[in-house]
Amino acid sequence: MKALQYQDKSVATVVELPTPQIADDEVLVAARSVGVCHSDIDLLEGRYIIPFSYPLIPGHEWSGEVVAVGSAVTTLSPGDRVVGECVIGADHFGFSISGAAAEFFVARPEWLHRLPDELSYTMGALVEPFSVAYYALVRAGGVDASDVVVVLGAGPVGLAVVAAARAMGAVVVVVEPSADRRTSAEALGAHHTAHPDDVDDLLKDLTAGRGADVVVEASGRPAVMARALELVAFQGRIAYIGIDVGQEAPAKLGLIQSKELRITGSIGSPGVWPETLRFLANSGIDLTAVVTQRYGIDKAVEALEAAHHPESTIKAHIELTAAL
Repeated sequence: MKALQYQDKSVATVVELPTPQIADDEVLVAARSVGVCHSDIDLLEGRYIIPFSYPLIPGHEWSGEVVAVGSAVTTLSPGDRVVGECVIGADHFGFSISGAAAEFFVARPEWLHRLPDELSYTMGALVEPFSVAYYALVRAGGVDASDVVVVLGAGPVGLAVVAAARAMGAVVVVVEPSADRRTSAEALGAHHTAHPDDVDDLLKDLTAGRGADVVVEASGRPAVMARALELVAFQGRIAYIGIDVGQEAPAKLGLIQSKELRITGSIGSPGVWPETLRFLANSGIDLTAVVTQRYGIDKAVEALEAAHHPESTIKAHIELTAAL
């Protein structure tokens, strides 16, 4: 089989590997669509939030088809369309253990969820980033039509927050320097968008000076993370989901106390995948427009390169069609 493999720091290539063999309690999955995340780039460059080692196969945003099951597996059958969770106990699929960027890969049934009929394979590979957005809003206490939600950053996860918060009934404001990303946010339901330089005036008019009820920080940039403290209202909530590894920025930490803020941080989306899949199936949310580039497995390294250029790429997908 063909697979995208990180052989060492900054060394990625498409390789030929034996098709994996499964144990009695495992499942063999044929990947159908695999998203490239910024954290995949961090991983290739030697950075991640938990320990890992090369060589490894990336790929934690994926959809696929079950092609074989072990003799002890009773919950899945060949032909089932599935997606799978990333955070598995202390391990992260596609990071500390090899992932889905291959024609075939091994998974355990407890990681997997059937993909609803309403969702395509492309949407299936967007479930993981959407679940991160959904989980962040759940951890923040949920939102509804009484809330003004400010989303800082319109990358794939930030755009997923837009779609989720809009479906929950909130008024959604997106703060993003890129005009093209702001347009994408509007297409997914943002009521208002603003350049970072203009957000104070917009919020003042929109909330009569109150500030945002909820700020979701999705850029992972330390200076923007600090800015969230200034944009949120008294007794407001901040959800941090943008990933930063070890950078620093000055922040007005006294605002946490003086505004009586509630702040949550989250990584991944443990425990909410069944709800996430029902939410997507029932809400009719279509995120496929965020997939701006598509590549076959032979061009998987080009997908990584595309992801290095956020000015022209929102989300790159590797699409596969292999069958046993």
